[in-house]
Amino acid sequence: MRIDHRQAARFLADASRDARFIEALPNDLRPVSRADAYAVQAAMQEFSVHPLFGWKIAATSAAGQQHINVSGPLAGRLLAERIFPGGTAITLKGNQMLVVEGEFAFRMAHDLPPRREPYTRLEVLDAVASLHPAIEVPNSRFMPFEDAGEAQLIADNACAEYFLLGDAAPHGWRNIDLVSHQVTATDGEGRQHAGSGVNVLGDPLLALTWIANELSSIGVTLAAAQVVTTGTCFKPFAVKPGDHVRMDFGALGRIAVRFAAD
Repeated sequence: MRIDHRQAARFLADASRDARFIEALPNDLRPVSRADAYAVQAAMQEFSVHPLFGWKIAATSAAGQQHINVSGPLAGRLLAERIFPGGTAITLKGNQMLVVEGEFAFRMAHDLPPRREPYTRLEVLDAVASLHPAIEVPNSRFMPFEDAGEAQLIADNACAEYFLLGDAAPHGWRNIDLVSHQVTATDGEGRQHAGSGVNVLGDPLLALTWIANELSSIGVTLAAAQVVTTGTCFKPFAVKPGDHVRMDFGALGRIAVRFAAD
């Protein structure tokens, strides 16, 4: 059954605006394939008044994929009106996930347009302008989101909500082994959470390569100046209003977020 992608996108956009959760999209608007789901996601972008800021990758670990019952990573759009600099105080109103993630993000230097042959890791690395420490605060319009299924989660921008981008890392980041690079987060109670790049599809640069090829397969360009955040370095941990969360990426920089005491 062919669905109206724009109508499905409007349904999700309205739910997001109203901080309203849904169990599922109506049957006549529910995507059943990844192609349909990405078409709904593309239509979601039409409701943003700004150029697309970039992309996110969800479910970059086996545990994450199992948690939301998907077969592999998912690509989602980062909408510009939901992007903030590090240190910003953001609200958790209407957020059902109530977790935070620390991620490696990459700003692109030039386009990677769709093509027949897959991009290699080296080609994708050569297209990168800068690396940034980043924080994602995900959310979903579906409740429970664990039961929404792969296609509906993709349609819902792969659980994208708020994203904070830190300053660019020093130019020497290309000489650092991101796979073993340690990232430490301190939560609102002072507890520490440790992780590393190996939790991001085994290598953040492989995750970046994955999304370049995922977008290529659906006819979408990964464009110059867009930012890609590649997935959490550690298990997402719980947050609550009033928390101050700090993340230390070592030589790559630091970033923090405050959650408004709503």
